[in-house]
Amino acid sequence: MAESPAAAVSPVRSYNIQAGLLEDALKQFAEQAGIKLAFDPGLLQGKVTFGLEGDFEVKQALDRLLENSGLQVVRLGESFAITPVPAANGAEQVVTLPSIQISATNNNRYAATSTSTATKTNTLLRDVPQSITVITGDLIKDQSIRSLADAVRYVPGVGVSQGEGNRDALVFRGNRSTGDFFIDGIRDDAEFYRDLYNIERVEVLKGANGMIFGRGGSGGVVNRVTKEANWNPVREFSFQGGSFNQKRMTGDVGYVINDVAAIRLNAIYEDAGSFRDGVDMERLGIAPTVTVKPTNRTKVVLNMERFHDDRTADRGITSVVGRTGQVTGPVDVGRSQFFGDPRRSNANIDVLSFGSFIEHKFDSGFTLQNRTLYTTYDKFYQNVFASGGLNSLTGLLPIGAYNNTTTRDNVFNQTNLLYSLNTGPIAHTLLAGVEVGRQETHNRRETGLFNNSVSSTNIFVPISNPVTNLPITFRNRDGGGDLDALNRSIVNVTSLYIQDQIEILPQLQVIAGVRYDMFEVDFQQKNGPRDHLKTRDDLIAPRFGVIYKPIEPLSFYGSYSQAFVPRAGDQLTALNVTVETLKPEKFTTLETGVKWDIRPDLAFTAAVYQLDRTNVINSVVGGQTFLTKGQRTEGVEISLAGQLTTNWSVMGGYAYQVGEIASDILGIARKGATVAELPKHTFSVWSRYDITPRIGAAFGVIHRDNMYASLTNRVSLPDFTRVDAALFAQFSKSFRGQVNIENLFDTKYFAAAHNDFNITPGSPIAVRASLIANF
Repeated sequence: MAESPAAAVSPVRSYNIQAGLLEDALKQFAEQAGIKLAFDPGLLQGKVTFGLEGDFEVKQALDRLLENSGLQVVRLGESFAITPVPAANGAEQVVTLPSIQISATNNNRYAATSTSTATKTNTLLRDVPQSITVITGDLIKDQSIRSLADAVRYVPGVGVSQGEGNRDALVFRGNRSTGDFFIDGIRDDAEFYRDLYNIERVEVLKGANGMIFGRGGSGGVVNRVTKEANWNPVREFSFQGGSFNQKRMTGDVGYVINDVAAIRLNAIYEDAGSFRDGVDMERLGIAPTVTVKPTNRTKVVLNMERFHDDRTADRGITSVVGRTGQVTGPVDVGRSQFFGDPRRSNANIDVLSFGSFIEHKFDSGFTLQNRTLYTTYDKFYQNVFASGGLNSLTGLLPIGAYNNTTTRDNVFNQTNLLYSLNTGPIAHTLLAGVEVGRQETHNRRETGLFNNSVSSTNIFVPISNPVTNLPITFRNRDGGGDLDALNRSIVNVTSLYIQDQIEILPQLQVIAGVRYDMFEVDFQQKNGPRDHLKTRDDLIAPRFGVIYKPIEPLSFYGSYSQAFVPRAGDQLTALNVTVETLKPEKFTTLETGVKWDIRPDLAFTAAVYQLDRTNVINSVVGGQTFLTKGQRTEGVEISLAGQLTTNWSVMGGYAYQVGEIASDILGIARKGATVAELPKHTFSVWSRYDITPRIGAAFGVIHRDNMYASLTNRVSLPDFTRVDAALFAQFSKSFRGQVNIENLFDTKYFAAAHNDFNITPGSPIAVRASLIANF
């Protein structure tokens, strides 16, 4: 018997559509459901919906979206149409068929359609006036992504910094950051390596984002969207093994208790070596969540995470010391060579977090959201590393050492009120919110003294054997010209923000918002002069954007935004802290671009930007940092993500970037020096082709131009092109496997740097095999 049209569209699917304008919700639903949906925009004028979340059949889902709208859904063959509800008196009603038809498919592998992060409202990506890249769950699985550094490999305009071998550090449009990390829109700024075992997708938002994220959100931010319990049962386990003794296991189990409650548990264990001599890593994490929906208008999510990471702190190799004005490069040694001592270089962290999310949709059309996150971090790292470059005349190079202990308690609470309304023919989506937060950080640094000599903070070793076994005593130095951190800082933040997304015409939209941050720092330096400084910054971060859509799938946009980064926490550990150094950095972005949904499952984006940064902290060598007046970065970014055909998926892009500093840094760099870690050209593309429904293959190409390791512009990392590959096999309904090959042709390259003397070699060819079981 032939399958009926109804059967073809009746399977239950999971939906996540926020409250807002009914027209926008129906467009998103058509894309998520992969159906043809027709309606007359005039019928929807001024109408709102309470949204949709959970598992529904198509007809059931549309009925929910149309609740209290005076509209109904009718079936037209294999498609659907929205029409008015017939008159109650039974009079015959003439129905005019809609003039607009929305069609979509449901096989998006790499192309996301909307985000709730960039505007705090569920908005189509093409209606957000800034460059955004979404690393989807499918892409995370296909590339076997385990870290943020892995996640941004194919994101134009974002690079990877070394982070001194103990923390995530990314470069957004020429601006290095170790703190612009968020989880579900809440700050997560401690310095450690994050894993993606409990992450649904990763969103990279580029440009100044102060209005949405408050402090930080400077050159860009990374937001991780966590997996949460829902009514789609899941039981997935993965087992991975590979080169350099890598072993990894993950579990993702979700269970539906009843119509009101569901639970989910994600867990990770990994034990891995490295191509680097003496370097290894072990991590363990567990993240349970509970979701409760007492009514169809109320949702409560509770989650927690316990995470531990223990690894060798690896700061790579050093460079050759050149004459003044001479540009040199990394030393010519094997890429496995460790500099310093791996046995006494280690980093470990314990993270414990508790979070909640509460949402209620009122009959009046208002939506109230509240999110709370409490996190405590306990971190220690110690490194014995190359503190200078190789003297080619003597064949010697300096080795230094220090350790650092940091504890931090974060608590943030964010409340948003959303409402959609019309003022005449103009539609508004309003957002008003308040955020309060407190961070208390304790930091202690100790310098390594070789052979217990107060004056011996460095030793010299030959390049032929750059590993030292000399005894080292670690001491917090107090007084004189030497001062190690022994600090306590308390940061209190109170933020108010308001935003309006305005649809003046169907073709013309405006987004305008402003945020006020009251940022108070109580900083106590417990050694040396024992300074106790208190500062307060009153910061205003505006955002304004215009979107013009000549046709529905195509938008042109322009935007202006600002962000501020007050000094707090880790930024104060390497500075001689004064009122001057406590002044915030300021970021201003001008951006224009085009977004084109070539098809519902294929998105193209191009952006041109200018990013100005003032009162900048720049890292040069060792633990030294310097203030500069500012820098400017300009660039062009192009990206493509989605389905070229039904069995061919692609994700990648190109970036052209130039940047320079605006003033001299005495003894370090001159005005006009090139911004560090900023390659002029980068190109990357990942392409997967499914040969049959059970077998697929993928290739990835990454090219990075040469770049300077620091503002001195004395050490250049050469350009490289690296090729990755993967094979996929669906053995049965429950089991699938994949093999990922990194650096297929064993290219020798340098992946990242922290300064002129800490440079990370890229991995040689590495193979990882995974078996994934679903029950």
